[in-house]
Amino acid sequence: MQKYSVNQHLIETILAWVNSGEIAIPEIQRPFVWDSSKVRDLMDSLYQGYPIGYVIAWRNPNVKLKDGSLSEGKKVLIDGQQRITALTAAILGQCVINKNYQRVKIKIAFNPIEERFEVQNPAILKDKIWLHDITDAFSGKVSLLKLVRDYSALNPEIDEDLIENSFSRLISIVKKPIGMIELAPELDIETVTEIFIRINSKGVVLSQADFAMSKIASDTENGGNELRKAIDYFCHLAIAPDFYKHIVDNDKDFAKTDFFQKMSWLKTENEDLYDPSYNDLIRVAFTSQFNRGRLSDLVSLLSGRNFETRSYETEIAEQSFLKLKNGVNNFINETNFKRFLMIVKSAGFISPKLIRSQNALNFAYIVYLKLKELGVNSVAIESYVRKWLVYSILTGRYSGSPESTFDFDIKQISQKPFGEYLQEKEDGELSDAFWNASLPQSLDTSVASSPYFHVFLASQVKANDRGFLSKDVLVGDLISLRGDIHHLFPKDYLSKNGLDRSKYNQIANYVYMQSEVNIKVGNKPPKDYFELIKTQMQDDNKQVSGLSTEQELLDNLKMNCVPTEIMEMSIDDYQDFLTLRRKLMAQKIKEYYKTL
Repeated sequence: MQKYSVNQHLIETILAWVNSGEIAIPEIQRPFVWDSSKVRDLMDSLYQGYPIGYVIAWRNPNVKLKDGSLSEGKKVLIDGQQRITALTAAILGQCVINKNYQRVKIKIAFNPIEERFEVQNPAILKDKIWLHDITDAFSGKVSLLKLVRDYSALNPEIDEDLIENSFSRLISIVKKPIGMIELAPELDIETVTEIFIRINSKGVVLSQADFAMSKIASDTENGGNELRKAIDYFCHLAIAPDFYKHIVDNDKDFAKTDFFQKMSWLKTENEDLYDPSYNDLIRVAFTSQFNRGRLSDLVSLLSGRNFETRSYETEIAEQSFLKLKNGVNNFINETNFKRFLMIVKSAGFISPKLIRSQNALNFAYIVYLKLKELGVNSVAIESYVRKWLVYSILTGRYSGSPESTFDFDIKQISQKPFGEYLQEKEDGELSDAFWNASLPQSLDTSVASSPYFHVFLASQVKANDRGFLSKDVLVGDLISLRGDIHHLFPKDYLSKNGLDRSKYNQIANYVYMQSEVNIKVGNKPPKDYFELIKTQMQDDNKQVSGLSTEQELLDNLKMNCVPTEIMEMSIDDYQDFLTLRRKLMAQKIKEYYKTL
């Protein structure tokens, strides 16, 4: 099957298609990111007769309307948006949305004597040698003859033939050809993505969420442009609350929408535990509403795809947009979002640095939204969400092929009680063999960002454990206030005894400890610094630690999963220490999981 056609079109034809809506510019990359000088250079290239590359369009499938007739699909630009947007700005005078989401005009001036383009500036506006805005030449309101006469009246000393020749070349820019690669409507997203990556010399990778966003934005009949903004703006506000005023000042139409009212709570929100990207938001909204996990299905459904008849129907497109809007509203709802974060924090994940897998967080939110929709008891929801989050982190459930796993899980959740499904997963993947053998083995790593170590720390936060050798300072405080991870067997001590980085940086050797305590421990072997601690307890001298009694010390070792044998250990015992501590850490994680 031929996957594409290649044609040359005049620039004026392309611009006419943009104006009529036959070509949709969906802003896959969202705001116009070119600076004005690149627009100037594009106009110069066209004037000089240089090629400006191909644009790639993917024709939407023809859709069956309610009366049975067919509506021909629009062409959606998937590559070349910046160039086409630049042309609409410079030639048609249309506003663009810049990277600050402001509507601005880009005005390009032309010097017919030097045949030179420049971005309009105050100096140019005072200089009659320039045509201040080339849009005037293309508007159709002024003929070439009048353009030349008006310019000659201002600059009588310039040869009129030279002026006419330059303006004639300028106006003929719209008669220049531009190549369009048009992809067949029956291609699936995977194929289109592959084609895009192979053609795009800049190595830009488009995700399926990009295509979903392009599909959403290009469907103005179903309010897709407003929905696309809602998704973008929410994600932006979640990271930068002060962006709220910017929207109010620069996008007054959107500021009047229900979407904006529903996300306005973000203007005073500084929580950074879950800052979703548009990819995350679309994935959660889609999966929770459609009971599907593949974003390619979302693009098909928004196009009106009937999976049974393999045709495209306008009613399916309308219903799909309504469902997606509902999913987005559920996602951005203040009560839902804050309650979900509260549940995540109640599992001990109080900082974004404790969660490496955004997909694990995404699916945990899907579980929350889905169970709430199904009317599950709120106390049960909290437990299920906590357990699923920790289970999926421990098993790396969404680290391989998240889409297919999302798809499988949401279908299971929709077909059987959640508790039953969770029990199946626990029986299969969190058996005694996992806790006693597999998990301790997984803790044998030097990677401080290991998800297993993060779960261990979350278990300490949930238990209100205190830092190593601390009387009052909690592990949670040390994590929140950017405390440091230190070594139980001091790094310098191990290094001097010939151990390399991968050996002394084992996570079983890591512990959250106050820096001032760590300084007093210094580079002594454990048996030496524990001797100091015991002496200070006898003398009631708290130079190293605030702990006063042997029982306090034993309790502190237990909550930090530090084997008591460490008090007599030196370099020869290091490997035995690591083995002992991994088992204790795994056991603590197991007990923690059971309490979720």
